[in-house]
Amino acid sequence: MTQESIRDIEAHPAPPPPPSDLDAKELYINRELSWVDFNDRVLQLAEDPAQPLLERCKFAAIFESNLDEFFMIRVAGLHDQVDAGITAPKLDGRTPSETIDAIRAKVLDLKSRQCKTLSHELRPQLAEHDINLVSIDEVSADARRALDHRFRRQIFPVLTPLAVGLGRPFPYISNLSLSLAVLIRDPVGGHITFARVKVPKEMLPRFVALEDEPTTFVPLEELIAANLQSLFPGMEVIEHGVFRVTRDADFEISDEADDLLTAVEDELRRRRFGEVVRVEVDSQMATSLRDALTEALEVEERQIYETNDLLDMTDLWQIVGLKGHDDLRDEPWSSVTQPRLRPEEHHAKADIFAAMRQGDVLVHHPYDSFSTSVGRFVEQAANDPDVLAIKLTIYRTSDDTPLVPALIRATERGKQAVCLVELKARFDERANIEWARKLEETGVHVVYGHPALKTHAKCILVVRREGDGVRHYLHVGTGNYHPKTARLYTDFGLFTTDERLGSDVADMFNFLTGYARPRRYRKALIAPDHLRDGIVDEIERTIAAKEAGRPARIQMKMNSLVDRTCIKALYRASQAGVKVDLNIRGICCLVPGIPGVSENVRVVSIVGRFLEHSRIYAFERGEEQLVLIGSADLMPRNLDTRVELVVPVEDAVLRDDVLDTLERSFADDTHAWDLDTEGTWTRAVRDPDEPEPRDLQRELMLGHTARAAERDASSTS
Repeated sequence: MTQESIRDIEAHPAPPPPPSDLDAKELYINRELSWVDFNDRVLQLAEDPAQPLLERCKFAAIFESNLDEFFMIRVAGLHDQVDAGITAPKLDGRTPSETIDAIRAKVLDLKSRQCKTLSHELRPQLAEHDINLVSIDEVSADARRALDHRFRRQIFPVLTPLAVGLGRPFPYISNLSLSLAVLIRDPVGGHITFARVKVPKEMLPRFVALEDEPTTFVPLEELIAANLQSLFPGMEVIEHGVFRVTRDADFEISDEADDLLTAVEDELRRRRFGEVVRVEVDSQMATSLRDALTEALEVEERQIYETNDLLDMTDLWQIVGLKGHDDLRDEPWSSVTQPRLRPEEHHAKADIFAAMRQGDVLVHHPYDSFSTSVGRFVEQAANDPDVLAIKLTIYRTSDDTPLVPALIRATERGKQAVCLVELKARFDERANIEWARKLEETGVHVVYGHPALKTHAKCILVVRREGDGVRHYLHVGTGNYHPKTARLYTDFGLFTTDERLGSDVADMFNFLTGYARPRRYRKALIAPDHLRDGIVDEIERTIAAKEAGRPARIQMKMNSLVDRTCIKALYRASQAGVKVDLNIRGICCLVPGIPGVSENVRVVSIVGRFLEHSRIYAFERGEEQLVLIGSADLMPRNLDTRVELVVPVEDAVLRDDVLDTLERSFADDTHAWDLDTEGTWTRAVRDPDEPEPRDLQRELMLGHTARAAERDASSTS
């Protein structure tokens, strides 16, 4: 071997051999750290100067609320594992304690960027548009006097200072509440006491507007801090600082629970008293005050998070919600009615059942209207004298839902109405309990499902008398029956009268409401018993097609990819030469681009104006195209401890619509990020060969608007 050859080898060493074991830790990204990376993408939209200003404020608020939930559930769970002495490594080899430390390092950096964005960009730019977020020290003397007067009239009466001392234990600090920590000295005896003052932002605006300048705001906590002396008359206020506590908000329901409703209510009461997971403090807080807090709350130093600007930026929603300023927002979008669900001439409302009998119908929210599709479907079922039964699932819904009143009307008209309400839908438990009771009081059959399973499936089954038999009218969706989120989340819904799918969903309801063993279904894939095996089987069939010399491709879109069995199957597909394209909005534990393992896998994430929420599983095998949609992500919790429903889209035109959405998502160069072999997400760069930027959501808005306009033009011609 020549010296030149040796130098060439040294300069271009051969890549390391691929791991022979598909369980190797190098092949998996830490679940929790991948979620933090997702929230980083949300923060990047707050940092993006191309976004309208109030939209940037919105993304800063979303970033904060996402982080709160992450600490309440996921980080709390890691601390529970540490407390239980669990040291077993995760998929990527990190122990729970190492994961906590890695999360902390990432979150501190993200919070620093969020504060820098607010102080250096959002505040100055808002001020240019006469929206001012200012410190109380920046207002004029007259404005300060008016604020102090308002404090005495409106704020002082609702404050309750709580001092710590003999016979006065450290007060309970509720989850996510904003507080002032205060050190006060008795000038007579010199005794120093700690006190806490809760900032009552649940009942008062977080940002207090000046009387003469209604778009100039002072933080409520600063106004209280400036008037602390009135809360402790005769005492000397030595130090004060702002802090916020995050508690463990997760809970478990025993599989043996006799009364699921009572069990959930009991756990909700306990949630308020969960262990402290995180303490956020003002970076200017005195060391003595911080030490007192750390000791009183019994937390480790790694649970203390300093913040250089506002604590709890979720309250930026108050600024986002200001009236006017349309030039600082995205252009308004109004959903259109799916052309096949438009009312015929001379009819006030569409006949959804007639449209379904003509063929399957696909809707894509928020581009297609929820109210004129799903809402109209349930309304028509409630009013139709030939409808015998309506059965639906509720995971999350809202006060303005048309579904619940329609169910009540159906019951009043003698129909069988069955509603499976998932009481354990995280952070919607109280709302779902109220809905369940309201429905029960009106005669609707309410079922809560099994204590060990969450019913996450999204489906409505209507049983209608036709001729000498009955026909099933079915809606299966990828998202919740929630009118508000249907305007913000992207979700598909399939309306079908397919006899076998209708029978599958009828069997699923009977399993959930009755007493039976789940069995293999006809067309649907249903968790927890058949979904994982069904997806893996389709991957293996695609591998076999590739090995037989047929064109083969896998495309998937979901919120999260975590399940090891499914990831290993995708790795095997890549090794067989199958092209695998994955659109993962949030968590992705698969590592793409590893030679010999995943070099045929591409992973992208779309984070934009609407929250990408639909789940699609598409398999190309020569001339065969299988497209599945449904409620499930490929995560152990979805596949093992939830009732999930995934169904095929068999109409060729509708299937092409779904595949078109997938193709557009992989072409997006505006709101897309690519995942590399190092586990780093990089924002997509515009293709110079493209005449216009590719933007999935904008293209779909324009496409649906044009389709609705074509229908209008044809109906008037």
